[in-house]
Parts: sequence; structure tokens; C-alpha cells
Amino acid sequence: MAVQDQDLIGKTVVVTGASSGVGAEAAARLAARGATVAVVGRSPERTAEVAAKAGAEPFIADFARFDEVRKLAGQLLDRYPRIDVLANNAGGSWPKRTATDDGNELTFQVNHLSPFLLTTLLLDRLVQSQARVINTASTTYRMARLNLDTANATTGSFNQMGAYAASKLANIVFTRELARRTAGTGLVTAAFHPGAVATHVYDHAPLGLGRLIRSPLGKPFFLRPEQGSEPLVHLATTPEEINGQYFHRFKLEPPSNKQAVDPALAQQLWELSERVTG
Repeated sequence: MAVQDQDLIGKTVVVTGASSGVGAEAAARLAARGATVAVVGRSPERTAEVAAKAGAEPFIADFARFDEVRKLAGQLLDRYPRIDVLANNAGGSWPKRTATDDGNELTFQVNHLSPFLLTTLLLDRLVQSQARVINTASTTYRMARLNLDTANATTGSFNQMGAYAASKLANIVFTRELARRTAGTGLVTAAFHPGAVATHVYDHAPLGLGRLIRSPLGKPFFLRPEQGSEPLVHLATTPEEINGQYFHRFKLEPPSNKQAVDPALAQQLWELSERVTG
């Protein structure tokens, strides 16, 4: 292994949503640079396969279930004395408003509430390790409207793209509020858009577009997962000042959606998330 690839030796990295796509590629790249990597995924078979290829350890958790997120947090705390990077990368998009067993809207729980829960359950360990928390967001936040009265509702009208965009806006709001609440501790957090990447996040897109996007026909228009993983790996390792910031791939982007920088909304979202996750 080349010297420049050994910069993460002794570091522990947790990557969620790592059974395929951006997460799987990021896990492999970070492991290749010397990190001890925890590969977290929903599919036992795919997660084990990714972990084996990376020389990493698999952990299984469905982010549609809070009990599995709590179990995951306990396993990580028991297994790793320090956690240097938490990459909150798990996410998805669904065509219908669906209630989880926890009584939440599926998109909002998987994309925001469960990453919030995992982060806060690990927060003491993350602060002790002066860790980085890197959150996978999306450029769709620009068009989003985050209404805290309806974002987690399990009944009522539903728009797939609107729900997804709102959850990605919540990722950015959460990132900024986490940075504010942990200021001075050494913890660093950032959010990023990986680009339009051909991954399983599109599996539930209308008209079978998910399969088309991942096919050779999608190559001219969509990045491959290995390209989408590059900003995550960069933010996990860069010495540059990134705390509380949002990046469009590698480019710093001051949030263009006013809600993303609304301190009152950030406080309200945090309080709602604490209340819902218990």
C-alpha cells in the first residue's frame, strides 16, 4: 500500500447505506486507505458481500425500524472504542405515503429521523473521538418545502419528489444545527450532494426508471457509484474547514433555500426529532 493511501490507519469509519451504490464504494475506498470500516446495510447478503470485499465488518439495520437503529448503535458502541467518521448515507424514495411500524412517514424516517437517532445515540463517542459526521443530502433541497406539521404525517396527500426533497433539506438543517450544538468540541459535520448517481435510490421511481437509470442507457446522464462516492471520501478526510457546510459534490454551496439557514426551524426540527425518536 502506498504511503499516501495509509492516512486512515487507526481510524474507525461507519458508513450506512453501504450495501450498494455510493456507500459501498465509499466503504471500499476508505478501507483501502487504512481505515477500520463498519459497513451498515439493510440486506444481509449484499452487506456481507461488500464488507468481505473491503475487508470490513458488516452490520445489519433497517432504518425503517427504530429498534434496529438502536440495536445498531449499541453494537457499534460495544465494538469500537472510538468512531472517527460517521457517514449517514442510508436513504430512499417511495411513491406512496407509507406508515412505518414506529408510526412515522417512511421517507422522513429513513432519510432523516433514523440518521438523527443514530447520530445522537453515538454522539458522546463521536465527540470524544472528535469525529466527522458526513450526511448525504441532495440538490433537490433547493426546491424543497419543509413543513414540520406535515412532513411526518402518515395520512394525507403525498408527492414522492416533494417528500424526498423535504427529507434532504432536513439533512442540511440537521447538519447546521449539529455543528452549532457541538461547537468547540472538535466534532466536524458537513452535508453534500453526490451528483446524479445511478443507484438503488431510484428503484421506486415511476415507469421503471430506476432500472433504466442503472442500465448502459443511463451512463451518459448519470454518474457511476464510484464517482458519487468521491465527495464523501473527500469530506471524511480533507483538512479544509467544512464544519456545518453543504457541498455540491466538491464545491462549497451556501444554501439557496432560506429554510436551510433558518435557526428557528433548525431548533424546531431538532426538538421534533428528539420527541419522535424518544
